[in-house]
Amino acid sequence: MIGRIQTAVEYTGTETSPWGELKLISGGANPILAGRIAETLDVPLTDPRLRHFPDGEINVKIEDSMRGHDVFVIQPTSPPVNEHLMELFIILDALRRASAGRVTAVVPYYGYARKERKTQPREPISAKLVANFITLAGADRLLLFDLHAEAIEGFFDVPTDHLSPHRIFAEHLKTLNLQHLTIVAPDAGGGRRAEAVANDLSAPIAFGYKRRSGDDESVEVIAISGDVKGRDCVVVEDIITTGGTVAKLAVALHNAGANRVLIAATHPVLTGNALERLKKADVEEVIVTDTVPISADKMGPPLKVLSVAPLLAEAIIRVHENRSVSELFR
Repeated sequence: MIGRIQTAVEYTGTETSPWGELKLISGGANPILAGRIAETLDVPLTDPRLRHFPDGEINVKIEDSMRGHDVFVIQPTSPPVNEHLMELFIILDALRRASAGRVTAVVPYYGYARKERKTQPREPISAKLVANFITLAGADRLLLFDLHAEAIEGFFDVPTDHLSPHRIFAEHLKTLNLQHLTIVAPDAGGGRRAEAVANDLSAPIAFGYKRRSGDDESVEVIAISGDVKGRDCVVVEDIITTGGTVAKLAVALHNAGANRVLIAATHPVLTGNALERLKKADVEEVIVTDTVPISADKMGPPLKVLSVAPLLAEAIIRVHENRSVSELFR
C-alpha cells in the first residue's frame, strides 16, 4: 500500500519558463515513481528507448525532439547502482547532443553518498566522483532528495535543490496513536534530519551513540542519550540497507525502557533479510518512501510506503517556472 501526502501541484501547460516546454524522461531505475510524477503533473513521459545489448552495454534513442525544451530526467541511482548510473550518464549525454534547452537530473536516491569523505588513507571520495560524472554528462541542474550528507550539494558546480521528507513523515506520524512521542537520531550525524521531524511534531529528540569495530566495521550501540523510558520512539534515518545498525538501536531503545519503536527511513534499499532483522528487533512499523523501488515480496507489514511523487512534482514545476523551491519547507 502506497500512501501519498498531497501537495498543491498547479501545472496548466502554459509556458512561463525561459527554457521551453516541460518534458519528463524516466530511466529504468524507478519507472513507477516517474509514472506517479507524470500523472501528478499531467505531463506524459517521453520514451528514452533504453536498450541493453547482450554484452551489457546500454543504448538510448529518445523518441521525441528535445531541442530547446526544459527536460527533467528522473533516475535514482539505486541498486544495481552502477547500471543505473550508466543509464543516467547516457541519457544526459543524448539530451545534450539533442540540443535540449536545459536538463535537470532528478535523483531521488544518490548512490555512493556514504562515501563523501576520506576516513582512511588512500581512499576515494566516490560521492564527489559521481557528481563530476553527472555534470560532465550534461546535467545543468540537480534535484536531490535527502542526501546522506548535506555537504554533497557542494560537490556540484551547477545549481542544486535538496528536498527533505520530514513533512511527509510528520504528516503520517500524526495519524498514528503515538503516546509521549520521542524522535531518535541514530547518531550525531543524523541530528538535523531527526530534528526537522521533531520540530514538525513538537516532540523531544534523543540520540544514539555507536562505534564501529574490526575490519568489517560492525556497529555496536553503546548508549542512548535522552528520555525514552515509557515513550513511543521513532528512529529517523536516511537509508536502510541491511537493517543491522537500526535493528541494534531498536533493541537498545527497548532495553532503555521504550514503549514502542518505529523506524522512518527515506530510502528503503533493504538488501537481504533486512526486514526480518527489524521484525526480530520488535520494530512495530518501518515507514519508508518510494525513492527506491521495493520488490513485491517485501511489501506489507511492517513496511509502510509513502510516495514522494507529489513533492517532487511540485519541485519540478517550481524549477521549471523559475520559482523558489525552498518555500516548500517554510
